[in-house]
Amino acid sequence: MPTLINTNLRDLYEIDEHLWLEETINLLKTNRLNELDIDNLIEELESVSRRDKARVESLVEQIIIHLLLLQYWSAESDRNKKHWQLEIDTFRHQLEKLLTTNLTNHLEIKLETMYQYAVKMVSKKTELNLNTFPKNCPYTLRELLDND
Repeated sequence: MPTLINTNLRDLYEIDEHLWLEETINLLKTNRLNELDIDNLIEELESVSRRDKARVESLVEQIIIHLLLLQYWSAESDRNKKHWQLEIDTFRHQLEKLLTTNLTNHLEIKLETMYQYAVKMVSKKTELNLNTFPKNCPYTLRELLDND
């Protein structure tokens, strides 16, 4: 049976999510686990996980896109090469701040899917035929993350 605090915490989640989060953190810090709003806590943790995965996937996709532009769009290379290289460095720097072992493992699993997305985007931008690009990702995750 839910406690009064539990019910209030559930109501608070609907009214003020930030205050709910502060209260939840306080309950965790004070080891008052039986007062937690478990259902919403699980929902929030799952949301954080999805958001983090989507964020690092997006950064890797951008790295792949810009590497493909550098490698295959020779018509624009002279004009855009430095910009594309700077973008790659920026995305790698952002990734460095976010990556954990778990997120790195996730990226390894999703690498081929991210590559296929990047190829479609580059093909649309450049009007190069999809067959121009390798069928499978020619980069390892380690290479994509390597600043050198």
